[in-house]
Amino acid sequence: MISETLIKGQLLISEPSIIGDTSFNRSVILLAEHTKDGSVGFIINKPLKYCINDLVPEITAKFKIYNGGPVEQDNLYFIHNVPNLIPNSIEISNGIYWGGDFESTKELLNNSIIKKDNIRFFLGYTGWGENQLETEMNANSWIVAPNIYKNKIIGKATTHFWKEQIIELGGEYLIWSNAPENPYLN
Repeated sequence: MISETLIKGQLLISEPSIIGDTSFNRSVILLAEHTKDGSVGFIINKPLKYCINDLVPEITAKFKIYNGGPVEQDNLYFIHNVPNLIPNSIEISNGIYWGGDFESTKELLNNSIIKKDNIRFFLGYTGWGENQLETEMNANSWIVAPNIYKNKIIGKATTHFWKEQIIELGGEYLIWSNAPENPYLN
């Protein structure tokens, strides 16, 4: 089901026409915040070659780091589904939370209390200024879809997630599900 209304917690699926943009080509973004002043999201299907312990050596867990977007890529962000364990979290929606006390998070990771299906780390985020996302929506850059996975999306999103979402949309999108990432190279 495609939605026209933007609400935090929804998924933004990049249109197949976004080609050559390394951040957004075949991206699925979890919309973490949407207000009249702007929007913030995290690309959830683009893992990097790093693990959390590569960036924060005092963490023993080897959870993957994802490219959250092109903004502030030198900063680490995280979403999770364990607000009862991580104080000061901000609810996005559907049992998904953003951030919280990082010292507590490190301890929980080192004691194996938080599992891979509970947390996702990102370098950077995706941000839009006032009306910028709406302008991109009007230019048909994004498909807005509900997050049917709710807080289980943290463990669900894989590198094939964009293709799965395109297949789910069906219709005119099906042809794109098996197209090469850069159709000009076909």
